[in-house]
Amino acid sequence: MRDKDKKEKHRFRNMWKALSMELREHKSSFAVFFVLRLLVIVMMILQIFNRNYENVFLCILTLLLLVMPSLVQVTMKIELPTTLEIIILVFVFAAEILGEIREFYIVFPFWDTVLHTLNGFLAAAIGFSMVDLLNRSERMVFKLSPLFTAIVAFCFSMTIGVIWEFFEFGMDQILGFDMQKDTILHTIRSVMLDPAGGNNVAQIGNITNVVVNGKDLGLGGYLDIGLIDTMKDLMVNFVGAVIFSIIGYFYVKNRGKGRVARRFIPRKKKAEKDFLKIVEAEEEKEEEEKK
Repeated sequence: MRDKDKKEKHRFRNMWKALSMELREHKSSFAVFFVLRLLVIVMMILQIFNRNYENVFLCILTLLLLVMPSLVQVTMKIELPTTLEIIILVFVFAAEILGEIREFYIVFPFWDTVLHTLNGFLAAAIGFSMVDLLNRSERMVFKLSPLFTAIVAFCFSMTIGVIWEFFEFGMDQILGFDMQKDTILHTIRSVMLDPAGGNNVAQIGNITNVVVNGKDLGLGGYLDIGLIDTMKDLMVNFVGAVIFSIIGYFYVKNRGKGRVARRFIPRKKKAEKDFLKIVEAEEEKEEEEKK
């Protein structure tokens, strides 16, 4: 058991060293990471003083998510372009700290739309890179054309978007959250309102107030239960996915000549950038010197 524990400690230490090297590889992305991490820590301390422990959990989650890009690069031996890595870091901070804790989702109605559009774009980039890496691998026996590569990237992005909406719906229904933000409507149409009980659509327009259990909600209209928010999220996800799929198509067609695409498409790590392998090799050398 002791030998096993020692091996686990060595693995953890090597992973930590490689992760530290990965974080510091690019000065610009490391500067963004350092600033955002500092802001999250400050926010977490403030939330502890306010005894808002739910937000403390969000801060801890954010700190973990900020490390994920570097962890993925070390473990999966892929290289994220600096531009993509910075956008991912800012995206995490904007969604969790600004969006949830600072309530930007409420203060700025467009905040959620921008993030979902960006999510569609980034997910398409990730899906595209996965297929592109497989296409260029000597071990794979199939090759996809530029068009099908773009289609797979688009489908991957849309699947991620749908799964996220499933998650929001589940959190709202099971835990009573309100991740699917409601919308104020002034007109509703439904066959349920048909006086004859048939399949004819009936409409109620010019809704300015809604009374529930004898109490006016004071919203100035009818309260939608999140359907419109969900459909808007999927639509803007669609827009982001289409934009990158087009960029990716021309990138593959011209085999890597696109300057824009190269800033967003991960690629396989070169041997001299495989920090985990480098750390393990250094450790083996140190052990041999000790013997």
